[in-house]
This record gives sequence, structure tokens and C-alpha cells, in this order.
Amino acid sequence: MKSDSKYIWRSLAIILSLLLLSALLGKLVPRKQETVSSIGSYGNEVRAIQEKLKERGLFNSNVTGYYGEITRNAVLAFQKQQGISQTGTAGPITLRALGISIGAVPAATEANINLLARIISAEARGEPYAGQVAVGAVILNRIEHPSFPDTLSGVIYQDGAFTAIVDGQFNQPVSASAYNAARDALNGWDPTGGCIYYYNPNKTSNKFIWSRQVVTVIGAHRFCI
Repeated sequence: MKSDSKYIWRSLAIILSLLLLSALLGKLVPRKQETVSSIGSYGNEVRAIQEKLKERGLFNSNVTGYYGEITRNAVLAFQKQQGISQTGTAGPITLRALGISIGAVPAATEANINLLARIISAEARGEPYAGQVAVGAVILNRIEHPSFPDTLSGVIYQDGAFTAIVDGQFNQPVSASAYNAARDALNGWDPTGGCIYYYNPNKTSNKFIWSRQVVTVIGAHRFCI
């Protein structure tokens, strides 16, 4: 009897340990979370929602990037129009119906660091270190913005996005500081505060880029939204 009792307790202890380990791993292993915007949300995704709803005549207010009652009511109207469950929350189904696709900043792997460093070196060679990180941050901000491709390579190689791609500078040797700048940008440092454009006022007369709101100036570049 004692032998059976010890066996039972030992088995229970093993089962309990496995359950605890499973729970711990569940917390440690990141799960892919679906994008959802609702009351109180703020950022590029909300801005994209407002812009799309505005195009459809459902959002008659300023595009602020803040998800308030006006945005919620516009989303409800869109959901009713599309036959989507009327929750007032812009989940994956609503976003797809609006045609919104937003990528996520990639991990700081060696391949990503090397690719980002190459464009940083080509576009910001000679700029102060913070300016080099800022160029990398703009590229990463574009990944998370609905107006640009959703991947690092997609943003970098987008037609007409960077002159360094077409004038050969992209294929020049990469400066050592660019690798550190790429690593810092991929790890979350954004000296621009969320900008998606930059330009050197001495090297461009493009009316579109000059029309953008300047947020900060670092070195020879103006960073804007």
C-alpha cells in the first residue's frame, strides 16, 4: 500500500511539474497578436483607418491618429455597410475590408542589420551618429505605416524611394558606424519620433517632400511626417 501511495504521489508531482513548465513556456514564447484598434488607440494604424474611412465619406473630421468616439462611429457605419459584425472595433476583418496592411519591425538579426546598415551608409554617410540611426528609424517606421511596403527589403527597394539604390551608392563599402546605427534602430531607438520621410534641403526641390511637416533636424537632414 505504501509503495502504491509513493508511486501515486510521485506521478502527481511529475504531472504538476509538467503543467507548471507548460504554463511558463506559454509566457516565455511570444504569440503572434492580431492587430486591433479601439477606443483609446493611437498611431499609424488608426491614422490609416481614418484616412480610408474619410475616402469613403464616413469620417468627417481631421485625421489625428487617435481612436475616439468619432472614429468608432465611423467604423460602426463602415461595418454596417459591409455586413461585418458591428463592434466599433477595427479588428483584422475590418482592416482587411478597408484594405489596410501594416508590417512589424523585424528582429535585429545579422541579415537585417547588414541590409539596414547598407542603406544607412549610402544615405547618411558623413552624418552625425544620431542622424544615421534616424535614417534607419525612418525606414523601420515605414514598415509599420500603411502607405509603404510591409517588409525591410520591400521598403528599401521600393521604386523611387531612395536615390542611393539607383545611383550606385547602395553598393559602396559600408561604414563601420552604420552597422551600429542599424542595430540601435532595430532595437528601438528612434531619434525622429516616428517620422516617415527625410530630405536634405540643399539637394532636393521636390514639392511633395518640401510640403511635409518637419519634426526635427539632425545634421543635414530634415525629418518629417
